[in-house]
Amino acid sequence: MKQIIQDLKNGKTILEEVPAPTVKPGHVLIKTTRSLVSLGTERMLVEFGKAGFLQKARQQPDRVKQVLDKMKAEGILPTLEAVFNKLNQPLPLGYCNVGTVEAVGNGVHSFRVGDRVASNGNHAEYVCVPENLCVLIPDNVSDEEAAFTVIGSIGLEGIRLINPTLGETIVVIGLGLIGLVTAELLKANGCKVVGYDFDQQKVEMALSKGITAFNPSQGTDPVKFVQQKTNGIGADGVIITASNKSDEIIQQAAEMSRQRGRIVLVGVIGLNIRRDDFFKKELTFQVSCSYGPGRYDENYEQKGQDYPIGYVRWTEKRNFEAILQTMSAGQLDIKPLITEKLNLEDYDQIYGDMRKSGSIASILVYPNNPDNSKSVIVNHQNHKTGKGVIGIIGAGNFTSSTLLPGLSKTEAHIKYIADLDGLPAKNMAKRFNISNAVTNHELLLQDPEVDTIMVVTRHNAHARLVLEAIKAGKNVFVEKPLCLNEDELLQIIEATVIPRSAATTGPVENSSGAIYKEPTASNQQIASLPSSARKNVPMVVVGFNRRFAPLAQKMKKLLGEGPKNIIATMNAGYIPPEVWVHDIEVGGGRIIGEACHYIDLCTFLAGSKVKAVCMNSMGINPQDNTDNASILLRYENGTNAVINYFSNGSKAYSKERIEAYNQEKTLIIDNWRTLKGYGTKGFSKIKNRLDKGHKNQFKLLVESIKTGEPIIPFDEIINTTKASFAAIQSLKEGRWVDV
Repeated sequence: MKQIIQDLKNGKTILEEVPAPTVKPGHVLIKTTRSLVSLGTERMLVEFGKAGFLQKARQQPDRVKQVLDKMKAEGILPTLEAVFNKLNQPLPLGYCNVGTVEAVGNGVHSFRVGDRVASNGNHAEYVCVPENLCVLIPDNVSDEEAAFTVIGSIGLEGIRLINPTLGETIVVIGLGLIGLVTAELLKANGCKVVGYDFDQQKVEMALSKGITAFNPSQGTDPVKFVQQKTNGIGADGVIITASNKSDEIIQQAAEMSRQRGRIVLVGVIGLNIRRDDFFKKELTFQVSCSYGPGRYDENYEQKGQDYPIGYVRWTEKRNFEAILQTMSAGQLDIKPLITEKLNLEDYDQIYGDMRKSGSIASILVYPNNPDNSKSVIVNHQNHKTGKGVIGIIGAGNFTSSTLLPGLSKTEAHIKYIADLDGLPAKNMAKRFNISNAVTNHELLLQDPEVDTIMVVTRHNAHARLVLEAIKAGKNVFVEKPLCLNEDELLQIIEATVIPRSAATTGPVENSSGAIYKEPTASNQQIASLPSSARKNVPMVVVGFNRRFAPLAQKMKKLLGEGPKNIIATMNAGYIPPEVWVHDIEVGGGRIIGEACHYIDLCTFLAGSKVKAVCMNSMGINPQDNTDNASILLRYENGTNAVINYFSNGSKAYSKERIEAYNQEKTLIIDNWRTLKGYGTKGFSKIKNRLDKGHKNQFKLLVESIKTGEPIIPFDEIINTTKASFAAIQSLKEGRWVDV
């Protein structure tokens, strides 16, 4: 299928060929018929893409500070690599989509195949949209009209926040597409509407709809005009839909408002507010969040959890429905706003020079029979069976910033990269010379040439995909964690390393190559099964990369044998609570999802397996998804390890620090850049470029695929995973937990 994207690196707007999306649970797959180009919002994205690096930096001062902090902590080169990786990820354009439902995912009950719907989907021939961001279109509303649903909802949410009453005077600053729709909705609500804009064409459009409108560039003073129209009282409310960096707009809005007036910002403007303006009149100011309540709430948008109508009357979906109802009833006439309709292939007539465009609303028309292939050939290559041919599932940030750059320095043969969203898959296939970009991961499992699957998705999909790969007879590399709970772990164990009963010897292999235990086998028996009993079973490896870091390898060698004391501190940094990693069902929380890295590292340095775990967290009422905790590990060989996983520290301080003590020697790794030794004869210090072991891990992994010898013993992977679960259990129960 074809999709319009914005290349942030070179500023080009491109019609890209990408694999069509696959329907997901809770989503609907839509074949697009029309989409609306939001000239204001999309022009900002296009112009940002065309800006040079210095101009981009000036537009995002907060990001510049983050970059500088990262440089101090991790060095210049790793930081620049991260920045360029972000710029290499193109943006999908568009958020006003209309089409027909092609498929419905599990759990969707309000749509059927063939329904005509409006959504916030991109400019693409097929889009996959959550159920709560999609609405049915009334029969008497055309596709062109319905394409205004999302734009209309943005204006409507601003109106709901301004809370107008019959007869009030409301000023709309900025008569672009959203401003014109907002003004018309206010008029339908019984308000006296005043609007102004510097574009005379838009002013004339507003006048034709019965709105009191003017152009300040023709000599009219906005504040005096509003004062005159309200007999010196001032506006009851001001809705700002303009896009302008000037602070003058917010100052004018305050000056033209009455005592205790309301100001709502829908657009993007300078916000250097003069306190005196707001203080004397006791003005209220609020910023509107897109389409309404539910926006950016993962529980609402992705999980389909609606807000009770008795408590949240107007969610974003109900705002969508309200806009379509006003169109159906003839109270909102948007047909005059459509100034051009173009075929998708002619997109560049809109995006070529958006500043000079005289269009108010541009409609893109899509072909009737678009290509819905789930696979796109990017690079023609020959892959020979048995040579370590890899298929990657997941095209997120880790894949682009770490996995693929690491594999590119090895002899890896990557045939597929799969992602439910075809755009990042296609982009990474182009950048890293991968043969195929796909949206259906089953193509990887069905291809006999592929012998290894790499799972790099959100954590809640790890166990399922690992099991599917094992069932297909593929080796598996899964980025941490292996799974999120004991049930998932047991299923993986049962599919990989299961002994017979004590009366027999050797594994029991079924026709699919998986090995199953007899019901009497215990978890302890399973975990202790020697690797020699698993030669015909697919290899399972977890991305515990830190044990492969050059400094970790050197530290272990210098420490020598015997029980040790280890202190590992992770200055992890704050992540907002709404981010998916905190969700126990999706990310597993930061202990299971991230601290497992350090459990494995301590296991590697100890040369032994965890025997018992005790964890304590900060706070009066600790929770199982804590991100401020200390984990105490007791090892079989007597090693004692403490992992401090903290999110409340300064980003200016080193992110990671490991101390190890043994035989009157002390070794300290600081942020994977330096290793210092005390009491170590012939060694005092090594300083390297930041290296967390990914390079060595991927090199050894590619070699191991050919030899069949895993780079991490599977019993250690099981032990580390169980130890992370035991840490959470310890926190809940307030005691040591045996592993």
